[in-house]
Amino acid sequence: MFNRSRRNLALWFTLSMGSILILFAGATYYLRAEDRMEATDRLLCKKTRLIAASLQYDLSADGPQVELENVPFLGNASRPLVSEILYVRWYDSRRQLQHFFGSPPPETIDISPGFRTIKPDRSYGQSQAAGEWLRQLTFPVYEENELIGYLQIAIPLTRLQADLQQFRLALMLSVLVALVLIGFTGWYLGGMAMQPIRQAYTQLQRFTADASHELRSPLSASLTNAQVALMMASECPQIRPSLENIIDSTQSMKHLVNNLLLLARHQGQLAPELLKPIDLSTFLEQLAVDYSVQAKTQNIKFIVHIPERPVEIWGDLDLLKQAVENLLNNACKYTPAGGTVWLRLERHSSWVVVQVVDTGVGIPAADLPYVFDRFYRVDAERTSDRDGFGLGLSLAQQVVQAHGGQLQATSIEQKGSTFQIELPMRDRPRV
Repeated sequence: MFNRSRRNLALWFTLSMGSILILFAGATYYLRAEDRMEATDRLLCKKTRLIAASLQYDLSADGPQVELENVPFLGNASRPLVSEILYVRWYDSRRQLQHFFGSPPPETIDISPGFRTIKPDRSYGQSQAAGEWLRQLTFPVYEENELIGYLQIAIPLTRLQADLQQFRLALMLSVLVALVLIGFTGWYLGGMAMQPIRQAYTQLQRFTADASHELRSPLSASLTNAQVALMMASECPQIRPSLENIIDSTQSMKHLVNNLLLLARHQGQLAPELLKPIDLSTFLEQLAVDYSVQAKTQNIKFIVHIPERPVEIWGDLDLLKQAVENLLNNACKYTPAGGTVWLRLERHSSWVVVQVVDTGVGIPAADLPYVFDRFYRVDAERTSDRDGFGLGLSLAQQVVQAHGGQLQATSIEQKGSTFQIELPMRDRPRV
């Protein structure tokens, strides 16, 4: 129980801190990409302005006449031996292609001026590797507020992509390492947080076990003395009802103490050395014989469906008997005369299912989620005429969980209830 709570605390701590860390890493990556893209745009803009400054033009009546003779890449001027520029294009004011350097461009420009990130296709030549992205700038050139043309330049984003890939890899590794550290930290902090609760629970469990154990002796003595006094009360019949009441109350208290002691002793999974092979078919058949007699005296129809072939599991026979008996006792207790109680055993691939079904008074939907809580009892009108302390179902659930199984309940008020025990099919446990 405590380890499960500790795991849940560590898991939620890791999920919450990991989510914050992932959001922070994503924001960091976004800011890094934006910063690198801005630096690339400044470099591209600088190169474009330098080329545009080399343009020579003459404004005449026929429109601007542009001379590209001394323009790098477009004219006869020398081209830099080392340059990141992939292509340079010159379009006139009517957006018609005039000159270009690099891969063949479209004849007309159909995009608005500004920066644009594109992925070239085969028409851009073989110099670009597959998957390489380009940053393109379409720059309008004006002279005395008159548009004379468009200069379009592109550079590869290879360095930017490589830098961001390395940064992304570093972030991923950092986040993974941080998540591992956060997980261990959450586990450690969860253990520290659970320590006071564990100590308080251990003390309460020890007190319950010690008190229950110490109460058994005086209760047994009281019960024995009352039974002896009852046998000697033949001469005083007026005290006989009081003695019978004492015996009934003492037996009820003894049953309560035994249940509390059982609950206190069997917390968590059972130790492997306590598990023995159990044939559920034989065990339930023997149990069904006793309850058939009880059901007959109550005018209740008792139906048993148990496979003929053995169904073996590893467990504690006494504890499982206590759990199934509690379910059968409740079924017989809350089923009126003329009703029916079923005891079923089914074997699946990896689970064994034991069902106790009745056509009794049922459990209200509002009470159903709490029927396995200790000392919880349904409304007084339903239980006023029936004995019990509200520990039977809690004890049955704890026994089933100690065997690695689960106990489920479904019910419809005034129609009946179904309690289903699911136990895992296990090989012989290792001691």
